[in-house]
Amino acid sequence: MGLMKEMMKEIGNKSREFYEFVLPPIDMHLTDENLKVVIDIPGFSKKDIKLTLCGDILSIKAKKVMDEKDSKTLISNQRPNMINKKIRLPIEIKEGEEKIESAKYEDGVLVLVIPVTKKSKNITIE
Repeated sequence: MGLMKEMMKEIGNKSREFYEFVLPPIDMHLTDENLKVVIDIPGFSKKDIKLTLCGDILSIKAKKVMDEKDSKTLISNQRPNMINKKIRLPIEIKEGEEKIESAKYEDGVLVLVIPVTKKSKNITIE
């Protein structure tokens, strides 16, 4: 029984490491006014998630703290304990402007709305 428990734990650890590498899944919706970024981060508390936006690079960091009692009885751990991902956004962001209009985390989904800087302007021909 001990060997089977160790094997299950190792499989769980490898799965978790894989998910930490590929997650989180992200959708982006671009309109003339804003970029909406939808990020699946289930299993984390709002206070565990840190976001930073530097230029057009969005950094998402999240870390789960496991209860000591739970860690003693853990047989399989496939769900990610941490997320550390950087994403290049497909928009131009002006320095010094408020970069994120809103950030909401509900039911494991983080939704960011980022205003779009207008790249083009009308040119008057004389």
